[in-house]
Amino acid sequence: MTTVPDIDYVLQSQAVKTPTAIYLSGSIPLTADGKFVEGTIAEKTRQCILNLKAIVEEAGSSVEKIVKVNIFLADMDNFAEMNGEYEKWFSHKPARSCVAVKTLPKNVDVEIEAIALP
Repeated sequence: MTTVPDIDYVLQSQAVKTPTAIYLSGSIPLTADGKFVEGTIAEKTRQCILNLKAIVEEAGSSVEKIVKVNIFLADMDNFAEMNGEYEKWFSHKPARSCVAVKTLPKNVDVEIEAIALP
């Protein structure tokens, strides 16, 4: 059982595993007990990645097997700080996109989705 809470306001799977890939839905800075992370964009980014890590491991893979990441920021001024935390987790440098969006669910500052190999 994953330690990441289900998101009850959207109809989605946390991940879908196929024979060739694991598609991880967007992760927001929500803790296992359902609380939103307050603080810096680095702390919020870390929580998003910890959520993805829990889900990808539950699916039988690992962060090191993530091959594609999409990052959504509510403010591109947060890019450098987000990137500082991101590089601690993804030294294998998966393909990546990062875009600024007008708003994110629950008005969070960052959301991260990924694709991993099984």
